[in-house]
Amino acid sequence: MFEFSQYLGFLLFLTILTIGFWLMFFLVGFLSYWVTGASWEMIKEKRARKRQEEQSI
Repeated sequence: MFEFSQYLGFLLFLTILTIGFWLMFFLVGFLSYWVTGASWEMIKEKRARKRQEEQSI
């Protein structure tokens, strides 16, 4: 029915697929966390700069 080399190839395919899935899962989670944090910091810096300009006028 199936030879041992086909079984090893299938296991290799499943291993690569699983590693790719978890890598993408963690990358997407990390990138969304990073972009959200960077955006929030940029908004806070703009607010602080605006307040500082209002106080100096």
